[in-house]
Amino acid sequence: MRYILHSDCNGFFASVECLHNPEIRNKPVAVCGDTDMRHGIILAKNEIAKQYNIKTGEAIWQAVEKCPELVTVKPHFDRYIRFSKETTRIYSDYSDRIEPFGIDESWIDLTGCVNSFEEAQAVAEQIRKRVKYELGITVSIGVSFNKIFAKLGSDYKKPDAVTLITDKNYKDIVWKLPVEDLLNVGRSTKTKLNSIGVFTIGQLANFPYPILKSNFGKWADILHMFSNGLDMSPVKALGFVNLPKSIGNSTTTCRDMKNYEDAKIVMNVLADSVCRRMREQGLSATTVTVSLRDTTLMTITRQCKIETTDISCEVLSAALKLIKENYRFDKPLRSIGISLSDFKPKLEPQQLSLLRDEKKRTRQSALDSSIDILKKRFGSYCVRPAVLLADRSLSGFSPKEEHTVHPVGYFS
Repeated sequence: MRYILHSDCNGFFASVECLHNPEIRNKPVAVCGDTDMRHGIILAKNEIAKQYNIKTGEAIWQAVEKCPELVTVKPHFDRYIRFSKETTRIYSDYSDRIEPFGIDESWIDLTGCVNSFEEAQAVAEQIRKRVKYELGITVSIGVSFNKIFAKLGSDYKKPDAVTLITDKNYKDIVWKLPVEDLLNVGRSTKTKLNSIGVFTIGQLANFPYPILKSNFGKWADILHMFSNGLDMSPVKALGFVNLPKSIGNSTTTCRDMKNYEDAKIVMNVLADSVCRRMREQGLSATTVTVSLRDTTLMTITRQCKIETTDISCEVLSAALKLIKENYRFDKPLRSIGISLSDFKPKLEPQQLSLLRDEKKRTRQSALDSSIDILKKRFGSYCVRPAVLLADRSLSGFSPKEEHTVHPVGYFS
């Protein structure tokens, strides 16, 4: 039998902000994006704000309509990263198999460290009390025999609680829950499941497999496995890093991008960020993808294959070509993004080309490496292309340093 915990920090961003600002602790609080930069959505809220049905992801004006007394604060990601590391420090006193699931959640595998669910629950209670006493925030912890049910347990009772889901009682607890509570059942999957008469996890677990297979294909195996408690995926050891499938950054600009020159300025910043992140992991990319969203929120995505590279100017050139060939700027752009994928290790031997200047590429690669060292030491603004000075309102952001919090996929 495995004994797995899932610890989830309650209203993490908002809890940290309330800890730093005691005067707002007893008020409805929401951490929001910068409205001046048009990132005006709710990122997190405290328990008081939840009572007004304020939801993560909704616009600030919608939240204020529900709760005129709402206190909105800007995020401080450096604080959240520090608290995340502190929670991991506490977890590591009980196991070395700790797998983060975003900045505020982690699985903790106690298998081999405890001998029963009672002992695992006691450890969960210790962790809950320590986090509250040592850090001043609260966690909800699920205790179960697999990762999926452990996460359901941490969501089952909030805040500051421990929920035990064993191989004996999971049908009484889990199967009554709505199907969308199951990990990886999003809005479209929920709608499709509801259309065939599946509304609870128990109904999904007992649904005829052939019909499920005909509707969901390979995904039916995951749905059947998760709902029946058959997930056997391991909790990765602390510090384990997966090879990424893609690396990307996007931004909503403080003003609309009205023409190609505006988009070029923003894409310079984004391409520099994704290439630096890629080089840090010793990778080169063969696919470039750009996403463009106009002022009507219509989004188009285009991609192209390139020669294997980690050179910023080559990635930028491919991205700008995609924009020029696929968008006429009949409508201004509100946001723009770039991602790299289909990676190869940089140290893998590569075929040289007779059709390009390999000496120039070697010099450019060395230049990128030198600039990376400078930016790591002195910040992203220490060395910049002159084109970024044309409009500082569009170029005055650093996704590499500022946008460091990313969700983590279960299957990554």
